[in-house]
Amino acid sequence: MTAISYRHAGFFAAIVAAPLLVAGPAAASFDSCAAGIKAQVIKAGIKPDIANAAFKGIKYDEKAVRFSRSQPEYRLAIWDYMAFLVDEKRIADGATMMKRHQQTLRAVEKRYGIDRYVIAALWGVESDYGQEKGDFFLPHALVNVICAGKKPAVFKNELINALRIVQNGDVRLADMTGSWAGAFGQTQFIPSTYRRLAVDFDGDGHRDTIRSVPDALASSANFLDKAGWQSGLPWGFEVKLPSNYKGPVGRRAKAPISDWAKRGVTRADGSALPKSGSYGLIRPAGKSGPAFLVSKNFDALYSYNAAESYALAISYLSERLKGNGTFKTPWPTDDPGLSRAQRLRLQQALAAKGFYDGEADGRIGPQTAAAIKSAEKAMGLKVTGRPGSHILKKLTAD
Repeated sequence: MTAISYRHAGFFAAIVAAPLLVAGPAAASFDSCAAGIKAQVIKAGIKPDIANAAFKGIKYDEKAVRFSRSQPEYRLAIWDYMAFLVDEKRIADGATMMKRHQQTLRAVEKRYGIDRYVIAALWGVESDYGQEKGDFFLPHALVNVICAGKKPAVFKNELINALRIVQNGDVRLADMTGSWAGAFGQTQFIPSTYRRLAVDFDGDGHRDTIRSVPDALASSANFLDKAGWQSGLPWGFEVKLPSNYKGPVGRRAKAPISDWAKRGVTRADGSALPKSGSYGLIRPAGKSGPAFLVSKNFDALYSYNAAESYALAISYLSERLKGNGTFKTPWPTDDPGLSRAQRLRLQQALAAKGFYDGEADGRIGPQTAAAIKSAEKAMGLKVTGRPGSHILKKLTAD
């Protein structure tokens, strides 16, 4: 398992997962499975008292199993993804947190050579600046996922690593909450990545990315440094392509900046292209959306969560934190995505119209998606279940 395969699994399951029939073990057989895993954990070197505490009160968790087996109900469009990850509140909160922790951010930037705005943006995307750390107790969630048959060897390794972190005295067992897949703390490292790359930056003798902001920020910087981040190199920039552009596309198809200039590529804001560097072209929304030349630093961000949309969200948020504006080319849609505040208003509007009786929390799960479908059907709209601007305006028009 890489450092990034399941980093946001719990987060996105909560947003777009549709419920499936659980094919995992019945609750009656779960106890024997858990007991067997506990024995293996102790055999791997985890002290019995820690194992006993970690397994205390463990029971079958339908939610963890469902999240591990869920499939997206709809493909999340890039403009939906960016709308809630880089909204005005996250930008404003980021500015506040950067000011509050400016000394730490500057020290981390100096030590690792990572742009402090990128570090802050990663922190914002990963855990909303430490506010969202997941609600699964890791040992229990991981055992459920293992017993459900989801890559048991991989998740068993993460379980053992999680308990080794506790055994080493870095993190308290009670603080081990995160996603169903094991990502935890302000950096959302999985346990194996934590053991490799987490650092003690505050000098207290513990690597604690849950309670220590310096440790969390430095650990993210250490990850990017090890992933090949090059100090002083931009992640990339938005570009304008010739109308008849037929050249290479893809972040891996990198070429010297001089080659891109020869192809007629210019910066979208009209400024000069860099004098040097190697870049690849990405078009996350296709030919009619914004285009970007991206460097190896973008690839380092990609390695954190193996998705170009994720790397672009961090890159974009870092630019907004610097005070730069929005992309010059709009997303190719007449139904823009919703911010977190707008998603909350959508749920409230759905509830007011009698379509939704769940919690209004801004998270678009299967219940909200079903409510949107009901509202769309009732209003004669195309039934999508998607939280967009059109349905929000329809519901709040009165």
